[in-house]
Amino acid sequence: MPNRPAKILYVDDDPALGRLVQKVLGRQGREIIHVTCAEKGFERLGEGDIDVLVLDHYLADGTGLGMLEQVAANEDSPPVVYVTGSTEAAIAVAALKAGAADYVLKTVGEDFLELLSNAVEQAITTSRLRKAREQAERELRAAKERAELALAEVNHRVANSLALVAALVRLQASAVADPAAKEALAETQGRISAIAGIHKRLYTTDDVRFVEIDAYLGNLASEIQMSMSLDGAAADIKLVAEPIRIPTDKAVSVGVIVNELVTNAAKYAYRDREVGEIRVRASQIEPGTCEIIVEDDGVGWMGEGKIHGTGVGSRVIAATATGLGATLAYDKVPQGTRARLQIEI
Repeated sequence: MPNRPAKILYVDDDPALGRLVQKVLGRQGREIIHVTCAEKGFERLGEGDIDVLVLDHYLADGTGLGMLEQVAANEDSPPVVYVTGSTEAAIAVAALKAGAADYVLKTVGEDFLELLSNAVEQAITTSRLRKAREQAERELRAAKERAELALAEVNHRVANSLALVAALVRLQASAVADPAAKEALAETQGRISAIAGIHKRLYTTDDVRFVEIDAYLGNLASEIQMSMSLDGAAADIKLVAEPIRIPTDKAVSVGVIVNELVTNAAKYAYRDREVGEIRVRASQIEPGTCEIIVEDDGVGWMGEGKIHGTGVGSRVIAATATGLGATLAYDKVPQGTRARLQIEI
C-alpha cells in the first residue's frame, strides 16, 4: 500500500449521505470519492488506485449486488464493504456470498458512520495483509524456481563430469596390458557410471529429493549390459521394477550396490558356460520398505567362503549397505545366487 491517504470509493445514490460520509471519514485521513450510480462507479474503478469500495444496496440503476459480482470477479479489484438500509438477512448473506469483505447496516445516527469507518479500516488492513502475503508467495516461488534451475544445472554438470571421468577410466583401461589392472579400472568405471546415473535423473526430474527406482535401475542395467558387451561378456540382464520413489541419497547407495552385485554375477556366475541370465527385481514389500533382489542361475555363492577377484566389490557392497542402514542377505536357492537387499524408504 503506497504512503498516501487511503482512497475510498463510495457508491450511493443519496447525495446528502455521500457528503456526510466524505466529511466524517475524510477527517480520519481518508480520501472519499462519492458517485451516485454503478456506471460512474465502474468508470472510477477503471482509473485505479481505489483501496476500498463502499457499495450501497439500492442504486438508481439497479442493486449493488450486480456491481458487486462484477467487481469480485476481478482479482485486482479492491475489497468491498456492502451497505444497505434493509434489515433482511438474505441481502447480507447474498452480499457476502458474492464476495463482499464486510457488511454494514445503514442506520440513522452516528452508529452507522462508526461501523462504516471500522469496516473500511478492517478491509484496508486485510487487503494489505493479503497483498503482502501474495507478494511474499511470488518472491518465494521465484526464489524456488531459481534454486531449482541452479540445482538442475549443478546436477547436469556433475553428471557430465562423472561421465567424462568414467570415459577416461575406460580409455585408461584399454591402454593397460595387465589383466588385473584392466579389470580394476573397469570396475571403477562402472561405479562412477552408477553414481553419474543418479545425477542424470536429477536434472530431468521435478523433485530432486526423490528418484524413481524403476527408471534409474533400467538405465543402470542398460549401461552395465553395454559395458559387458564391450568387454566380451554375454550375460543377459532382466529387470522387473515397480515405480518406487526413493530418497536421492539412498538411491545413490542402491545404485552402487546393484552395480556391484550385477557386475559380480556377470563376471563369476557363468564361468562354465557362454551365456546366462541375471535378474533384478525391485518391489515395495510393505509400506516404507523396498526390496531389491539380484539373482542368477550360475555356480552359486552364499556370501561366505572364498571371494573371487580382489574382494573390493564385496567390501564396497558391505560398507555401502551398512551406511545405508539396509539388510543384505543371500538366500539359499537350488541353483545360482540370490542377493536380497531391504531398505527403509
